[in-house]
Amino acid sequence: MVIVGSASGVVRTVGDGDTAIALGSGDLPVLATPILIALMEAAACQALAGQLPPERTSVGSRVDVRHLAPSPVGTHVTALAEVVAVEGAMVRFDVSATQQVGDETVDIGRGSHVRFIVDRDTFLPEQP
Repeated sequence: MVIVGSASGVVRTVGDGDTAIALGSGDLPVLATPILIALMEAAACQALAGQLPPERTSVGSRVDVRHLAPSPVGTHVTALAEVVAVEGAMVRFDVSATQQVGDETVDIGRGSHVRFIVDRDTFLPEQP
């Protein structure tokens, strides 16, 4: 049973391989939006940790994120996810990400994410 209000976060230091240049999603040496989204999804997965029986897992279905500010290489980024609704197999999250700039915490991303709870054994199609 997934509990509304469950939350978790992940922290990552932006490296050269995390940049828009490295991923081909831009030409600046800043955190790529696909990496920002991956961090938010990782936080959502962690928020579900321990709440699902072993035969169940979650899969991402929808992401709606605004990337609000750049994060250069070396920046520490914190992504957070909180369960805001559970409707049958669907779990909705509020997601966000921040970074420290001096003494100030700066929002670098905000949005929502949806995951579905699925059966591990029946989710993947049979291989020929």
